Amino acid sequence: MADFRGLDFLRLDEEFSDEEIAARDMVREFVSREFLPIVQDYVRQDGAFPMDLVPRIAELGLFGANLEGYGCAGMGAVAYGLIMQELERGDSGLRSCASVQGSLVMYPIHAYGSEAQRQEWLPQLAGGEILGCFGLTEPDFGSHVGGMRTRAERHGDTWVLNGAKRWITNGSVSRIAIVWAQTEEGVRGFIVETDRPGFEARDIKGKMSLRASVTSELFLQDVEVPEANRLPEAKGLRGPLSCLTQARYGIAWGAIGAAMACYEEALDYTKDRVVDGGPLAGKQITQVKLVEMLNEITKAQLLALRVGRIKEAGTLDHAMVSLIKRNNVNMALDVARDARDLLGANGIVDDYCPMRHMANLETVRTYEGTHDIHTLILGEHITGMRAI
Repeated sequence: MADFRGLDFLRLDEEFSDEEIAARDMVREFVSREFLPIVQDYVRQDGAFPMDLVPRIAELGLFGANLEGYGCAGMGAVAYGLIMQELERGDSGLRSCASVQGSLVMYPIHAYGSEAQRQEWLPQLAGGEILGCFGLTEPDFGSHVGGMRTRAERHGDTWVLNGAKRWITNGSVSRIAIVWAQTEEGVRGFIVETDRPGFEARDIKGKMSLRASVTSELFLQDVEVPEANRLPEAKGLRGPLSCLTQARYGIAWGAIGAAMACYEEALDYTKDRVVDGGPLAGKQITQVKLVEMLNEITKAQLLALRVGRIKEAGTLDHAMVSLIKRNNVNMALDVARDARDLLGANGIVDDYCPMRHMANLETVRTYEGTHDIHTLILGEHITGMRAI
């Protein structure tokens, strides 16, 4: 597997610390040496993930990498973004596995859990001993989070959960699920062990996108959990929405990685492909497309870096994350489409990455807030008028 060069037209490496570059390069090598040689095999299956790599991902400190304590790496926001970039350069499924574990399972326990919950679960999750999943989206409610029908009723020191969740990454391979449910006091979050009676996870088959990822439905029928499993500080929609902000931030960086992979493959391919007596890269239309890719990737890098520094300063506004998630994913999808086009007929086979990334990015454009929902979040932010 050839070394990945990366794209750094504006010399942004000069803006990164030695530690940030080291974290990126560590994951870059892992993806190139250990993941990319096997990804084709998993894409050809129907919703499979290389579970053998989970201990290795944990060994590299990539689960909950931006969290402090409890066995977590404690990386800054930019270093974390760079590792998400490199994971998604491999595949959106690889980044999703780490992103869900860290931002959607470990983060709510870290931010809203009790100390006992943190001590019990975070070291296991950081160490890759177990995986977790995030149960928010429902069959009838995606963007309209507040419409969820899953309910939790309290009976003394026990909660009884009933409902269904859909499009859940890692659902059937998880030891715990963070389940959000309506209660008499509003939305609350619960740590639900997946071996509890009444809990069932069924994989969703027939996906044309995120094929190297496990996606499931969760069914909860009279699932009993103790009060000790409720996240005590998670009250209302602020809890799950703050988790999504963490995940969206990582996605915005990840999309850059997918775009960079497509750009590099298109550049190398067109340099080697001979058309009408010369390399395809020497043709005007080819150069227009390659320059547009470089232009948009570079802008996305600048956006992500700036928001990362703001996040590290503790002054982040969630609308900023909507901006970079919306822009960078759309950019990456356009880059993947242009790269596929430059590869011609070869672009549709999985010996090359653009079609795989293009299909994945159709999902990434939808999950963690659709492109249009982020548009409306930004619209409300700049006008003060809620249109959702």
